[in-house]
Amino acid sequence: MSSTPHAISVQDLGKCYQIYERPQDRLKQSIVPRLRRLMGLSAPDYYKEFWALRDLSFSVHQGETVGIIGRNGSGKSTLLQIICGTLTPTTGRVETTGRVAALLELGAGFNPEFTGRENVYLNASVLGLTEEQIDVRFDAIAAFADIGDFIEQPVKTYSSGMYVRLAFAVIAHVEADILVIDEALSVGDVFFTQKCMRFLRGFMEQGTVIFVSHDTSAVQNLCQRAIWIERGAVRFIGPAKEAAERYLEALYESQQGASTLAQEEASPPEVEVEIAPEPQDMRLRFLNCTQFRNDIEIFAFDPSAPAFGKGDGRITSVALIDANGAPYSWVVGGEDVILEIGCQAHTAMYSPIIGFFVRDHLGQPLFGDNTYVTYSRAPKFVEAGKTMITRFAFRMPILRVGDYSMTVALAEGTQQEHVQHHWIHDAIVFKSHTSSVATGLVGIPMQSIEIRVDS
Repeated sequence: MSSTPHAISVQDLGKCYQIYERPQDRLKQSIVPRLRRLMGLSAPDYYKEFWALRDLSFSVHQGETVGIIGRNGSGKSTLLQIICGTLTPTTGRVETTGRVAALLELGAGFNPEFTGRENVYLNASVLGLTEEQIDVRFDAIAAFADIGDFIEQPVKTYSSGMYVRLAFAVIAHVEADILVIDEALSVGDVFFTQKCMRFLRGFMEQGTVIFVSHDTSAVQNLCQRAIWIERGAVRFIGPAKEAAERYLEALYESQQGASTLAQEEASPPEVEVEIAPEPQDMRLRFLNCTQFRNDIEIFAFDPSAPAFGKGDGRITSVALIDANGAPYSWVVGGEDVILEIGCQAHTAMYSPIIGFFVRDHLGQPLFGDNTYVTYSRAPKFVEAGKTMITRFAFRMPILRVGDYSMTVALAEGTQQEHVQHHWIHDAIVFKSHTSSVATGLVGIPMQSIEIRVDS
């Protein structure tokens, strides 16, 4: 990757805004300092400095897809506007190679009094296309936007979804080298979003993409690397999965306090550990009659996997088991399994929630569930020191060939508001060796597949 030329280079970037408490202070700042300097006196400032960005440095290689994550107010939008050239940095510099097209704030770059057609020509010309080039591509742009006769109406009459459709349609047809996508895609309907994602995946094969989203799963799915920005500074740059996990951990810690699990690792609480029966190979129950059987190898629970949480409870065991409680070392997609999660309460818990979800190798969540809905009307109470054994019985989906991991968590509260006591990334890892999945992320067992030919 290091030998690949840079598409974007950011060096010591900073952006400072002057914040005035009163409108008259702005007028004073423009007049008083000049007069005092003419008189040889020191000049006071009537504003406070706010650094939206400070000392950012990173590079994006040509053909790379990089995600940018961070909370509201962290400086993501300011960074994107500087990369796109709509804001001037206070310090440092940004260098880009090739044409940059951006979908930032909803309707940015549109004149609300102009029609959709007129805004297409305006936007495309700003992005470097000549009028002749826009003439050639206009029909394709209109077809991609699919807003019908509204293309001839002023955009001030558009819905938010129509804004996004037209804006994305333009940037999809200007043959950009660098594509910058902000949260605006979340406004569109599911069909248009799917169309945009198909375009994005095609563009990613040769172009450079900066993708900003609060959806860390989407960042993990689309991006090779991610940049986590907090309070205008870079907190982490690295693999998208690791960046998302660190960001998620920090997000929970900001809401419920620092994680105590690091201290617990030094002197873990004494927990009774039952000796598990010898794992069995589920494949022995099936005849090896086809190469398409979905054989999934299950690896043992890793209690030392990366984790975070407040620490008032702890996950002590995770296993896929059969109806008799024996742990599986292999399972077959399409068959019934039981996920057993053992937890211990260090303090009294009045509404514990135990959950899990399975991710593919890109970090995309595939399926999962938790106990909240089942016990929402009659929450469980667990005394301090007591253990909980939770079992989820389900039919294992048919998985594509590849590597997967399971995240498990112990929380307390409600679905919307809760405290994370113990969250374990990659608690169990498993590998699908063979599969019958023809398309999609997972397959489901078919009750029947039939072709009928009418006579």
